[in-house]
Amino acid sequence: MKLPGWKELVNIGPILPAQTSKEYKTGDWRTFRPEIDYNKCTTCMFCWLFCPDSAVKFDGQKVYIDYDYCKGCGVCAAECPVKAITMKEEEK
Repeated sequence: MKLPGWKELVNIGPILPAQTSKEYKTGDWRTFRPEIDYNKCTTCMFCWLFCPDSAVKFDGQKVYIDYDYCKGCGVCAAECPVKAITMKEEEK
């Protein structure tokens, strides 16, 4: 069975951008916050790469968390190969 090529695919219309945290500061409702131990951090950028909200930033020398947009999901901590990021309970 031959699969259809791209010319035969049905056009479903444009894909609109999602309403992201760039437009809304979403960091104020998190339960946990990531904290970076810079003594352990190797600047591998895995946290930056995997953050679903682009809340991990890089200033040219080190990564840091933009807490205005961090939702506290913990993906950065889970992906860190040297465990330089830990999730701490948010202070009330």
